[in-house]
Amino acid sequence: MPFNLSGALVPFHLLIKPRLVQPFLVVKDIRHLDFQAFFNAGYRAAVFDKDNCLTLPHVDTLVPELKESWTECKTVFGKENVLIVSNSAGAVSDAGDIKAESVSHSLEAPILRHGTLKPSYRCISSIRAYFSSLPQPVTDGELLVIGDRIFTDVVLANRMQSRTRSTEHTSEKINGVGHPQGPLPILVENLWKRDSTVPRFLEKAALKLVNRWAPVSKTDDQETLLKSFVRSNVSSN
Repeated sequence: MPFNLSGALVPFHLLIKPRLVQPFLVVKDIRHLDFQAFFNAGYRAAVFDKDNCLTLPHVDTLVPELKESWTECKTVFGKENVLIVSNSAGAVSDAGDIKAESVSHSLEAPILRHGTLKPSYRCISSIRAYFSSLPQPVTDGELLVIGDRIFTDVVLANRMQSRTRSTEHTSEKINGVGHPQGPLPILVENLWKRDSTVPRFLEKAALKLVNRWAPVSKTDDQETLLKSFVRSNVSSN
């Protein structure tokens, strides 16, 4: 994988906007997400990371335990509204889009071809272009962004917020349908295969520090709605 300059610069961006690393919802894996509940709340599409979110790192096939949830997601939103955005398959290092074709075929979902890695603004522009091109365009506020990496997936989702973003703005979005300010960042914590130990440690340390300094505040109504998105009766691995 080529050097991810945008990802490497995230710690410096945090000096200006520390809340970029804060997800609004944290679950073990996608089995804990109720996609029908998201749809009922006004969300119309989802962006997924690939490695350790849907597949093992550098593997093109879905983790078997996720089959039911993955099928549910595509059924609820529609296959064209479930976009895989990876820093491996479909990225600039994927010569001839060979990995992208394999992943898209295996997971039966579109995968974004992008010239710059997450969480770059050019990658964000590519995501927006994809959803704007659909027969029924999807706005930022109707998106879920789901991934296992804080400095790429969570930061990307929060960078898609409006330029005047604040934690309060993000919280307000949960109360309405299709809020225009940006997607809902969701962090999955379960690792199907251990990788990148040092970067993950640094990410979690940064998130812990920011949460201590400026925790995300939610009203009782927001907490209730968030709980409705999460399934608790999921068997552990």
